[in-house]
Amino acid sequence: MTANEETRSTLREMGLNAYEIDSYLVLLDSGEMTAMEISRQANVPYSKTYEVLNSLKEKGWIKSGESRPFKYYPVPPLEAARSTKLRLEGKYVCWESILAETLQPLYEKRELVERPDMLILRGQQAALTKIEEIFKKASVEIMVAAPEFAKPLIMLAEPLLGSGLKKSVTMKLMAAGRKEDWQFIKKYAGLGALRIRDHMFGGGIIADGKEAMLFLGEDKPSLVIWSNHVGLVGFAREYFQFLWDSSATA
Repeated sequence: MTANEETRSTLREMGLNAYEIDSYLVLLDSGEMTAMEISRQANVPYSKTYEVLNSLKEKGWIKSGESRPFKYYPVPPLEAARSTKLRLEGKYVCWESILAETLQPLYEKRELVERPDMLILRGQQAALTKIEEIFKKASVEIMVAAPEFAKPLIMLAEPLLGSGLKKSVTMKLMAAGRKEDWQFIKKYAGLGALRIRDHMFGGGIIADGKEAMLFLGEDKPSLVIWSNHVGLVGFAREYFQFLWDSSATA
């Protein structure tokens, strides 16, 4: 059995080496084989065959029978993938714990300071320029939370929705006020969904989960800031999703 390079590359990223990939593919093609048969058909040196097969068993990609001569058979690919995911998640927890105990104290002891970018945007033109930059850079997803006071700014940015977004970008727009006031936005193909809330304290734009532009205020924007701080952007994204889940579909 052959597999294209993309599939082989995926299997390598999931932790299989070349011999393991060839052995697994041979088993997928034949269903059940002895170590000798696998060695011959997968071109794996017989001296390495049991090492390869035991590794595949430990990683959850194959199983074997109980009677001799042992026969090996493949685990379904999706089941093996789930097993790999659980194994890597377990490793990640272990890695994180080790780093927290060993390297994080060194970071904190030396008082190394994270310096993400953060800007205070003053004036409508500065905000529009930043919105254009965000829209042009986005490649996956834009999330917009628009309080009523931000509607004039969103309307001025409207041309960017038609020509400034990549085709790969989907947009979620959550707006405050009457849904009929926001229907103009629906004509853009990039808009994945529109939801309405009665009221919203502040709002903002989050692009690809990497940067956020926040509008803060009640009846007018008292502060507009942009940041790529991972913690701030993560909080903004989670808060947006919380409000999104409780908003009405327009």
